[in-house]
Amino acid sequence: MKTCRLIVLISVLFLIPAYSHGSPLGSLRISLIDGDVQVKTEDTGDWVPASINMPLRDGDSIWVPEGGRTELQLIDGTYLRLDQESAFEILTVEKDSFQFYLTKGHLYAGFRGLEGSLLQIDTSLSSVRTYDPSNFRIDIQRTGRTDISVYRGFVYTENGDGRTRVEEGETLAMAQGHYAELSPIGPADEWERWNLARDRRLADARPSSRYLPGELQAYSRDFEENGRWEHVPEYGYVWRPTVVVSAGWAPYQVGRWVWAADDFVWISYEPWGWAPYHYGRWAFVVSVGWCWVPPLRGAVYWGPGFVGWVQTPAYIAWVPLAPGEMYYGHGYYGPHSVNVTNVNVTNIHIENTVYKNVHVHNAVTVVHHDTFVNGKHGDVKVRENPFNGRAIHAGRPDIKPEKTTVMPVVREVPRGQRPPESIRKVQVTELKQRRPLVKEKDSSVLRPNGVPRKMPVNVIEKKAGGGSKESNGSEKQIEKRQIVPSQGQEPSRPFVAKTPEDGLGRPKIPLLPPMDLKEPKPVAKGNGTPQETRPSQKIVAKSVEARPPEKAPVQTLKVYKPANRTSELSQETKVPNSKVMKPTQSRLSDREIAKSEASVPRAKSQGQFVQTEKRPTENTKAFSPSVRIVKQPQASKPTVKAADRSTIVERSNLKSAKSLPQVRGTAKPGYLIPQQRVQKSGING
Repeated sequence: MKTCRLIVLISVLFLIPAYSHGSPLGSLRISLIDGDVQVKTEDTGDWVPASINMPLRDGDSIWVPEGGRTELQLIDGTYLRLDQESAFEILTVEKDSFQFYLTKGHLYAGFRGLEGSLLQIDTSLSSVRTYDPSNFRIDIQRTGRTDISVYRGFVYTENGDGRTRVEEGETLAMAQGHYAELSPIGPADEWERWNLARDRRLADARPSSRYLPGELQAYSRDFEENGRWEHVPEYGYVWRPTVVVSAGWAPYQVGRWVWAADDFVWISYEPWGWAPYHYGRWAFVVSVGWCWVPPLRGAVYWGPGFVGWVQTPAYIAWVPLAPGEMYYGHGYYGPHSVNVTNVNVTNIHIENTVYKNVHVHNAVTVVHHDTFVNGKHGDVKVRENPFNGRAIHAGRPDIKPEKTTVMPVVREVPRGQRPPESIRKVQVTELKQRRPLVKEKDSSVLRPNGVPRKMPVNVIEKKAGGGSKESNGSEKQIEKRQIVPSQGQEPSRPFVAKTPEDGLGRPKIPLLPPMDLKEPKPVAKGNGTPQETRPSQKIVAKSVEARPPEKAPVQTLKVYKPANRTSELSQETKVPNSKVMKPTQSRLSDREIAKSEASVPRAKSQGQFVQTEKRPTENTKAFSPSVRIVKQPQASKPTVKAADRSTIVERSNLKSAKSLPQVRGTAKPGYLIPQQRVQKSGING
């Protein structure tokens, strides 16, 4: 009877997925980390060390100390990067709208700009919004000045005086007192060069659209750089990791379970360990080994970690779920999942059902209870497979979180790297009240329910001699510099480049030369190509009154000088009758007249140019965004031990149902953050 009631309850839960909600996590993660980057979340309550692949949500804060850098990736493929000594708050993360606050430091944004999406970044002096694909940076200087520089597209910037549009190649500077100044982007610094190199690497990534559903295309680079796709008869195309996979490796072992958003979430220390552990399922194929099976198109749901649980007072055990196997979680996570939030049971007994991966060597991971809670190593002895004859635990383990349970990595941060007192006092809830998320383009952020006024801006224009001059006019005529386009998108218009400064160590990007502003020499134009001017075949000396010799060249050259470079030479030059000299003046002989006319070059026939001095031109090279110029910083790529560079997953044979698991503790990550070593017992998988 109890079994029947449970089946009915599960059926009802399947029929109402729209009323069940999964975890608020999954829209934002840390995709790169360098240095002692720290986070403060609702669960931690204080600043703790951050980890790669850590999910973030509304209300979280990030601090990047001196010598550090980090990169955040949104679900739509947008990247946000923070330089050292930067404080960053996450205000709102919705399906198509994202709002952040930069309290201090430097931010670079590569907004993908999908249809109907919005990115809003606020500072103490300004609010920056963009609705279309764009690349820009925001710098809060030590003096309090805020600079907004746009490399691609455009952004709307608003301060207390109004709003203006900052175009590609421009920098808007604002200081206390609402002073705004618009000028060309200055010479590139090391922070800009690093971001442009990072953009090139992302742009060079080959998309795997044939095998990944559209919802996961933003993570295609992780798959292409760290594994390969193979076809198996049972599942079709699957992905197999080939980077940093040692013998005896199995999924859900290099990382840690962390308490976040009322659930235990798996945080992998593997650089590629975001999508494969929160989407799809894992399977073991004899001819391939461990492989990841992507979810079907239209059935892509983020999950905290698709595993089956077994809990005892002494230890916790889990095993990766294979495709089609039921996941019991606190929320709805797509097909083949059950929301147990409102189920008043602690264990669900499933008769005659055994997880497929239980029989795979090293698939079952067993850790001591203390190791699971606080990350400290603890010995555990298991004589039999926990999944043989024991009840599968419904949902997450029933363990009360402690201070260390919410830490993605259990370690101490040096005192000098911790956030300053001014950053520790920042309250995200107060920032959200002062700066609302405004989706309408014609609405103001700083003046609620109002229309933004036009911001008065002093425009600094580039002068011909290399200097600059101020202009209060409404039109912007600013010389711009060539910028690298972002991932998978072309610039909306050609880039115009500015000559780089010597000795700045800029990336070797072909730049257009400066324009020569000297007065050009006159060139006669016709309908044909320029040809050598030859004397006329036949010179007709006209019987006209003589002109003063000193005025003859001036009168004749007037015919061949085009005022607007569009006039054409007539076939034969004639002296107007109104200019005929009086008979009282001396006449020239026919020979002198012919000699005078031959000394002046004229067109040979209609449509031919008089040969003149050619204006020198400079050769320019086309910009190629695919060339990798700046090397990736060493610290941004995790160091891998030689012993861990095996590119083949051990393809172990399947064991019988009576085989025992390989006992493990918290695995050593071997990437960016140290972790405890895995202890193996003498139990065979």
